[in-house]
Amino acid sequence: MSENNHTLLEVKGIRKSFAGNHVLKGIDFDVRAGEVHVLLGENGAGKSTLIKILTGAYTKDAGEIYWEDNKVEYNTPSEAMELGIATIYQELNVVQELTVYENIFLGRELKKSGKYSFLNRKKMKEEAAKHLKRLGQDPSLLNKKVSELGIGKQQLVEIAKALTVDAKLLIMDEPTASLSGSEVEQLYATVDELRRQGMGIVFISHRLEEIKRMGDRITILRDGAGIATLPVKETSVDKMIELMVGRSLDEKYPKQYFEKGQEGLKVKNLRLKGSNQEINFTAYQGEILGVSGLVGAGRTEVMRAVFGADLKESGTIKVFGKEVNIKSPKDAIGAGLAFITEDRKGEGLILDQTLDFNIGVSSLKKFKKGGLIQLGDIKEAAKTYVKELQVRPSDINLHARKLSGGNQQKVVIAKWLCTQAKVFIFDEPTRGIDVGAKVEVYRLINSLVENGAVVIIVSSELPELLGMCDRILVMHEGKISGDLSRKEATQEKIMKAATGGM
Repeated sequence: MSENNHTLLEVKGIRKSFAGNHVLKGIDFDVRAGEVHVLLGENGAGKSTLIKILTGAYTKDAGEIYWEDNKVEYNTPSEAMELGIATIYQELNVVQELTVYENIFLGRELKKSGKYSFLNRKKMKEEAAKHLKRLGQDPSLLNKKVSELGIGKQQLVEIAKALTVDAKLLIMDEPTASLSGSEVEQLYATVDELRRQGMGIVFISHRLEEIKRMGDRITILRDGAGIATLPVKETSVDKMIELMVGRSLDEKYPKQYFEKGQEGLKVKNLRLKGSNQEINFTAYQGEILGVSGLVGAGRTEVMRAVFGADLKESGTIKVFGKEVNIKSPKDAIGAGLAFITEDRKGEGLILDQTLDFNIGVSSLKKFKKGGLIQLGDIKEAAKTYVKELQVRPSDINLHARKLSGGNQQKVVIAKWLCTQAKVFIFDEPTRGIDVGAKVEVYRLINSLVENGAVVIIVSSELPELLGMCDRILVMHEGKISGDLSRKEATQEKIMKAATGGM
């Protein structure tokens, strides 16, 4: 921590309720210059609401906010930014059809002096290039449209955007969730440098090892209340979990073992559009098949092609021995496939629709009688799945946007259960959800396998793959470079295959 560690921001007794639901119950929290203060809690603990109050997106119901020892009142994000508070949200806030440099200066465009105040594109590019270099990125990205970039690169655009503001306090909400290993290390180095320069950083992460690496202090929230503020170095990971969930978690990865059954999904000679690599793999009943690889290796692209979301050049797909012709997601659903996308908010859910709508939307044909969709039947089915999966809150009339990340993921799974799918492809199934919710998702996956479903997990988290999978495929530059059994698989062997060393 920097020697100049005066208090930048302090909140006292912050309260917030929505429709009688007490989300924050008198939170005390402070951030010092030159420190990384980690905010930890399960989804639904109140972290996002507190952050939105600190950034001016929400107004508090009660409590006080102090900025550099002066009591302040602000009610908009622009007012918070004027104080010196910048934020990188977990949900990307980019305009896909604008270039990288245009996104970095969106809403704060630099202009030339003179009568007509034309945009100073040269200056914006120079400034944007400087901050991209700080993040270890090639300035050639500047003129690319954001739509051409993967999620990891888009996240880095968000970080560069925040760095262009002369901020004293930077709030980072799950900033590494979509980044590759090298990008994460570069971000760590950037955060260390910002800390040395005296910037205060609020760091929200569900990766507990990351917290140990990055944090100086940690404040733990549970059910809208502040449980403890502790030095990170003196607090074990097990203690963090216990304080966060109110109980100890003996099994981080509750792996269950089942007898290997018949071929469930067989992919033969699959070639993606524009690729000359052929992909071959088989997933069986009774096993969880993992798919690993560095960002850009083609993991998600292969699964999207299998599901019909992206076009393929050639290849055959068999589901439980029957060859199926999949040219679209509709064909895939008809063949019994489910794809739980990594971008659950952008692709997995319709956030401004109710839970029952989201659960039934992919199964409307099933709910038709006499040409009419039976809304009452959809509601009954939704109630059943919400109860079985313990979605909280359980009100099927709530909009999906109102749920925490873990509960949103349960609704996505419920949607696919409703289609009576037989093959479940999970792409980053626990991205952005807390430790307690992760365990619940893993148990749901175990239940799917136990009931005869075929499960594939695509993940960038090696501990998750090693903890839950029976077999792991590794991809490198668009091809499968390794096929490791549970007994064979280690982090070293996976990384060797992922970098083309096997």
